[in-house]
Amino acid sequence: MASDMNDYFKKKSGGSGGSGGGSGGGGFTPRAPRPPKFDLNMGGGKAAIFYFIGAVIVFLLLAKPFVIITEGERGILATNGKYEQQALLPGLHFIIPVIQKVYLVDTKVRIINYASKIERAAAAGEGIDIKPAVTVLDKRGLPVAIELTVQYRLNAQFAAQTISNWGFSWEEKIINPVVRDVVRNVVGQYEAESLPINRNTIAKQIEEGMRESIKSLKNTPAELQSVQLREIVLPQKVKEQIERVQLAKQEVQRAEQEVQRAKQEALKRAAEAQGLAEAVKIEAEGKATAIKIEAEAQATANKVIAQSLTDKLLQMEQIQIQGKFNDALKENKDAKIFLTPGGSTPNIWVDMKNPQKQTAISN
Repeated sequence: MASDMNDYFKKKSGGSGGSGGGSGGGGFTPRAPRPPKFDLNMGGGKAAIFYFIGAVIVFLLLAKPFVIITEGERGILATNGKYEQQALLPGLHFIIPVIQKVYLVDTKVRIINYASKIERAAAAGEGIDIKPAVTVLDKRGLPVAIELTVQYRLNAQFAAQTISNWGFSWEEKIINPVVRDVVRNVVGQYEAESLPINRNTIAKQIEEGMRESIKSLKNTPAELQSVQLREIVLPQKVKEQIERVQLAKQEVQRAEQEVQRAKQEALKRAAEAQGLAEAVKIEAEGKATAIKIEAEAQATANKVIAQSLTDKLLQMEQIQIQGKFNDALKENKDAKIFLTPGGSTPNIWVDMKNPQKQTAISN
């Protein structure tokens, strides 16, 4: 081995000298740099540590012994296939790879729309499911379709127990069957024609029935947010019958309005006639009262006059009247005079030249 190395260096020296002689004496020719050599052995202990650390890093990257849970989620920790009783809260959690595994479940509000016509898949978004409308039979056996929207969420407190008891398809095992069962029980109590009239009552009964059914389950696996009754789809014959009934009711209401209007007009005319009669009556009573008052006044006046008359006053009045007749006889000598005894009756004289002319002078 040593002789081989010596021969190698001798050849290198000879080659250099030849080159130098050929170049005219002692010139230096540069050589290409050689790459550095690494000693991979590095000593036995250091290499082992390096390989171990590298293997651990690769293992951690591949095994991922941690999990990050975000808000609106819970983690179901399974150790050797057995679920833990408490779900993992949002945050960073370390697990033992291979032995432990975390299943993420959604605890945000979810929606199921029960519609008569299945909408396109694009209409459904995250947390929104679309199912066929609930077809039920009314009290007489007629088919009715109920469209409604159900909002619910997984009970985060008992998420682990729910997944352990019902599995990850708990919605199909709890929410959907409860909705269809409650709707059938409620709608089956009514006739199809009365469903639109009792819409609010039916919606309230459906929501209350669903809440009671879900709460009755162990650990209350879900929290019902709201139930909205959107539409009651009736058979075409029932719709036509309801329309006829509505038209008949409208006609009855119109006739009742006409009757009420006629009654009001009659009452108005009766009131006007009664008012006119009352006015005539009041006017007649007023006239009668006025005549009565006038007569009583005249009677009182006559009574006063009668009480005021004396014999001497009557004699004086007779003398005055007699004087007036005497004056008249002076102007008309052909007149005839008729005197009544006592002077209590009028004295009458007749103009003989004009028999149709009569004059009466009261005493």
